[in-house]
Amino acid sequence: MSEDPMTNQPTPNQPMINQPTINHDGFEQEDLSSRIALYFLAGLVLVCVVVYLIVFGMYRFLDSYATAHQPPMSPMVTPQADTRAVTPENAETFPQPRLEENERTQFRSFIEDQDRKLATYDWVDKDRGTLRIPIDRAMELIAQRGLPVHAEGASPAQSSATQTSAPVKKQTPKASTTKAAASGK
Repeated sequence: MSEDPMTNQPTPNQPMINQPTINHDGFEQEDLSSRIALYFLAGLVLVCVVVYLIVFGMYRFLDSYATAHQPPMSPMVTPQADTRAVTPENAETFPQPRLEENERTQFRSFIEDQDRKLATYDWVDKDRGTLRIPIDRAMELIAQRGLPVHAEGASPAQSSATQTSAPVKKQTPKASTTKAAASGK
């Protein structure tokens, strides 16, 4: 059944044009053609290949242009090696921070170094008599001796300064008076 253009009423016995056939089971019989999706994908691949070729050609042209238009080197200058290639010997001359060459092995060696420091005795400052001890031994000493106790009313910085500072020897005024007496003043 189709509609009469004048009355918008369906007219009997005429085939319906551009109307999806509806099955009484509740779904349409026409589906989206898979050709459309395949054509789209083929077009997308084709566009990507064309863009790749354009960019590749552009870089080749620019590289050849740059090498052709290099100014001539002075005969006084010695040619240097390509600075873009980095050898492991040259990597040590770069300033800090340097890029990591192999993150896993460098991190593993860093952790092993830290673990070794935490498990061994070593001098921190030999002149001042500061020694690093293993963590296990430090925990044993804290368990035996207990934590340091701060005086009431004093800030932690003041109490730690009084605990760590060595007693100061007082000079007797006799030494200064005897020198003055000897000089005749």
